[in-house]
Amino acid sequence: MPDPDGAEDLAEFVGLLGELRAWAGMPSYRVLARRVGPLMRPARDIPLTTVADTFKAGRRRLDLGLVVAIVRALGVDGPAVARWREACVKVHGLAKVGGPVGVFGQLPTDLATFTGRREEIARLIAAATQRHDGDRANTVLISAIEGMAGVGKTQLAVHTAHRLVGAGHFTDAQLYVNLRGFEPDLAPADPSAVLEAFLRQLGVPAQQIPAGRDERAAMYRDRLRERSALILLDNAADEDQVRDLIPAGAGCLVLITSRRSLAGLDGVVPHLLDTFTDPEALDLLTRIAGHDRVAAEPEAAARVIEYCDRLPLALALTAARLRSRPAWSLAELADRMRSGRLEAISAGGRAIRPVFDASYQALPDRAQQVFRLTGLHPGPDFSAAAAAALAGITAGEATEALELLLDEHLLQQKRSGRFELHDLLRAYAGEQANSRDSDQERRAAVHRMLDHYVHTAHAAALHVERGRDPLDLTPPQPGVHPEQFADHEQALAWFSTEHAVLLSAMGHAAASGFDTHTWQLAHALATYLDRRGRWHDLAAVGTTAIDAADRLADPLGKAIAHNIVARAHLRHGNYANSRHHLHQALDLFDRIGDVSGRADTHIELARVKAWQSPPAIAEALELAHQAHALYQSCGHRLGQAQTVTAIGWALARLGDYAQALTCCRQALPVLEEFDDRERQAHAWDSIAYAHSYLGQYSQAVACYGLALDLCRDLGDRPLEADILNRFGDAHLAAHHPDAAHDAWRKALAIFTELDQPYAHQIRDKLGAVP
Repeated sequence: MPDPDGAEDLAEFVGLLGELRAWAGMPSYRVLARRVGPLMRPARDIPLTTVADTFKAGRRRLDLGLVVAIVRALGVDGPAVARWREACVKVHGLAKVGGPVGVFGQLPTDLATFTGRREEIARLIAAATQRHDGDRANTVLISAIEGMAGVGKTQLAVHTAHRLVGAGHFTDAQLYVNLRGFEPDLAPADPSAVLEAFLRQLGVPAQQIPAGRDERAAMYRDRLRERSALILLDNAADEDQVRDLIPAGAGCLVLITSRRSLAGLDGVVPHLLDTFTDPEALDLLTRIAGHDRVAAEPEAAARVIEYCDRLPLALALTAARLRSRPAWSLAELADRMRSGRLEAISAGGRAIRPVFDASYQALPDRAQQVFRLTGLHPGPDFSAAAAAALAGITAGEATEALELLLDEHLLQQKRSGRFELHDLLRAYAGEQANSRDSDQERRAAVHRMLDHYVHTAHAAALHVERGRDPLDLTPPQPGVHPEQFADHEQALAWFSTEHAVLLSAMGHAAASGFDTHTWQLAHALATYLDRRGRWHDLAAVGTTAIDAADRLADPLGKAIAHNIVARAHLRHGNYANSRHHLHQALDLFDRIGDVSGRADTHIELARVKAWQSPPAIAEALELAHQAHALYQSCGHRLGQAQTVTAIGWALARLGDYAQALTCCRQALPVLEEFDDRERQAHAWDSIAYAHSYLGQYSQAVACYGLALDLCRDLGDRPLEADILNRFGDAHLAAHHPDAAHDAWRKALAIFTELDQPYAHQIRDKLGAVP
């Protein structure tokens, strides 16, 4: 009798109902309807079509009472009926929550253990390379690889894609996305979100990506119209999910994998994938478990293949389990399978959970703990340090456990030092955590993880922005070992790797009631996001931080969050909104008596004013003087040097170039003492600006060069573009038109990338100067 506990979704449960009917001798639907009616509560006539529909694939829900009656009518009684009922309830009640879409700019790695599929590969390659009407391709090719769960659709698609690209086809671009059409605990990927990610991969700045799905689809088709691209859409739910992800260019190939038929998709060429042949299954088992072990027991190997029903995923997991048991024989493994533990595998892909159980239970205690707690991680990937924090162990212990999990194929590693869970394994790990760890233990693990990110991000931010005042953080939980950084470069590289994870962690913190972690993560991330021109993200994290600090009634957190949102508005030219948030912050700093915070906010207000008309620049000068007085009152030497630089810039904008030079030169020694590269860059920029307007062009060019070196070290793209613009002006005034053009072209590239309105001014300069 089939085991209903193996069903992970409605499709699998309906499949098991069909197997139960076969087990009962395949009674006709007419006979079954007659048996079912009296068993209903209350008893009633049940149409034949109603019973037949219960066994059809693609059902979105089932009538629980009807299912129980059908199970009883098929000869099941006693506790077994209750198991079928519970399984039906379970597959209806699985939570559907979203996660990162997981779009990559390159194809996933081709498996070293890939085997077989010669005919299928030949058909796919032939279709991709001989798709011509006469001598000219006239339409995009869509190849849909369809088949049951675990049959190896993704591996075949990835292998074929690598073969095609390696042979010189579709070399302009390769895009990949897991659409999550059949994951038990994750909602299918939103096509609009996938389009946004694809457009980013194709070089479209985030600010230029339209909000609507139709507009995004149109831009996506336009970007690929003249390109030879391969798009791999993995695990598609239905035609609607992929329709807008198909380009219009005749030079493109779309490979789609799905458990469902996509026959309703215009122009699709279906490729139905069956299970392995016996020789292919034996080859895969041999590659993973080892040639000598398999060759020594050919009959037992044949039994293992039979019990796995030649399903590639089941074979791969079973072979990995055998490899982890060097004392086992193949005969012993086959006997265990025969006893019923892997019965669902022979039904065609329904043994995934039992195989996961076997792999998980074979792990040492430490590896089990690390595996199940990584299911609580909210980001697209994670480091050994983050896994260590989740488990409350050292990074070395975590690395050892993660390497073991990689060996057992319970983790994936697509980049060195980064670890990922497949979606099904993520769900399985989360279930294990829910069943093995209490609510308090799981919350403690998340707390440790967030402590790791807050303290590490704060340490990195102090290197990235040397003028930042450190926060008074609560000490991390026991078992948390925040990462440390030797210099600015290490810290910046960490942010570049982790910023997407930090955004996910911040969202998870806000949703889980860790509000202090929420605003502190936003504070740590803000400078990196600002310097990289990710101003939509900057506004979003600032807004989330305001809400979190508001729930805490934390005026310091709320003031800092308002400053973050103000910076985002300033970057978008929304000066009124920026001033509004800065005044909100100023009121909060006044309330708590934070003099340094008030001074910082005055400087930010001065920045807003400095970007406006001359009367506003005069106000900026006054605000900078107020900030300087506040910094003096609390003995903040670096803050005083920063404000002297701001005063110098305002004086230069107002035409007092000599005094501007005096101020900025006065600030430089203190800025250098504190290694505040950002304000040094601003100081040299202001000095160069004053030299330029004094007609001292060689000095201006030299000082702009120093400012550029500093801001490039910082990774501050907006500041680099601003300085390059003025650098070009100075070169032109010095009669160096080629150097001016070079500087302006570089500035234009950055302004265009950041979708800044100054780009048109640079184009005008380039067009006006020969």
